[in-house]
Amino acid sequence: MIGQRALELKNSALFDMGLIKTVKTDNITYKEGNRYMKILVIGKEGRLAQYAPQWADMESYDISYVPMGSSDDDILAVGKDADFMLADAMAKVSENLISNMPKLKMIHSEGVGFNFFDIDAAREKHIYVCNCKAANADAVAEQTILLMLGLLRDVVRGDAQFRNGEQINIKERYMINGNLRELSECTVGLLGFGDIAQAAARMLNAFGANVIYSNRTRRQALEDKLNVTYVSQNELLSKSDIISVHLNSNAETYHTVDEKFLMSMKKGAFLVNTARGDLVDSDALIRAIQNGHIAGAGLDTVSGEPVGLDNPLLAAPDDVKDKIIFSCHIGGITGGAFRRCHEMFWENVKRVENGKKPERIVNMF
Repeated sequence: MIGQRALELKNSALFDMGLIKTVKTDNITYKEGNRYMKILVIGKEGRLAQYAPQWADMESYDISYVPMGSSDDDILAVGKDADFMLADAMAKVSENLISNMPKLKMIHSEGVGFNFFDIDAAREKHIYVCNCKAANADAVAEQTILLMLGLLRDVVRGDAQFRNGEQINIKERYMINGNLRELSECTVGLLGFGDIAQAAARMLNAFGANVIYSNRTRRQALEDKLNVTYVSQNELLSKSDIISVHLNSNAETYHTVDEKFLMSMKKGAFLVNTARGDLVDSDALIRAIQNGHIAGAGLDTVSGEPVGLDNPLLAAPDDVKDKIIFSCHIGGITGGAFRRCHEMFWENVKRVENGKKPERIVNMF
C-alpha cells in the first residue's frame, strides 16, 4: 500500500505534468498551478459550514480553524499563510499576529464588533478589517423590545411566583397595584442612534411608544421617517420611562451608565442594555435598584463576560436580582443574523479575490 507521503509526492508529480487538476500536500491545496486561497477561522468550527451560502464554494478554499483564546503562536502555527481571517467578534487579533501573516489580505469580524482587533496595525500593513454592519440590527432590536416588555410585565417575579403555586395571589396583587404597564404608555429614550437603535425605533412605533433619542450627532434626516424626537442626554434621562443603551464600547464610553447617570434618570424608570456590558457600572446599577431610584433593568450583556457566579450582579441581594432580567448576550445571534453575517463575509472574500475593495471597511486607508 502506498504511504500517505508517497501518495502526495506521486500526485504532485501528476499535477506538474498536468494529468490531474488538484493536489493537496503539506496542508496546501493547489489548483491548476495556483495555490488555493487559505481562510483562517478563529472561533467555533461548525459555524462556517452551517451558515455559508451555497455559492461560497467552500471546497475551493484551504480552511483552518483555531478556537477562541488560542495564543498567537498556536494561531500562527495553523494559519500563518492565510489570505483571509474570519474572527469571532470577541476574538483578539493582535499586532503580533497581523505582523506575522505576510499573505493576509482581510480580517473579517463574524459579527458587528471588532473591539479586540488591532485595526491600526492592520491599516499599516494595508490589510482590510471589515465587519457585518447592521446584519444583526433587527435581531438585537427584537431582544431590546423583549426586555422592555418583560420589565413592564414583571416577568421575573411573576414566573417565580407561578412556579411556587402563587399564580392567583400575584395576579390579584397586580390588579390591585395597577403597576403593570404597556409600551404605549411609555416614553422610551434611546441613548445612541445607530443601526440597532433605529431598528428599535421602528418596532417601538408599532407599539405606540413615544420615542426620543440622544446621539453625539443629530440624525435629523431620520426623525420624521422614524417618528423620533432628538433631545439632549439630560432631557433623555429626566423624561424617559425606559432608557435603552445603544453605544459603541470604547475608552470614552466606558461606564457611561454610572452613579450620576442612574441618579439622573426619572424615578421609577427602567434601564435596558443590549449593547456592551462595560457601558454600565454594575455596582452603581445595584445601588440604584436597591435604593428604589430605578425600577429595574433588562440586560443582554453585562460587564465581566463570560459571567461566573462571582459577578456582582449575581451576588446582589434577591430583592435586586428579582428586578433584573438577564439574557445570555443572545440578541445578535439568531440564525438569520448569522446567515447574513456569513453572506457578507463570503461576498467580501470574492470581492478581494477579484481585485476589488471589500465592503464595510472599518480601517480605511
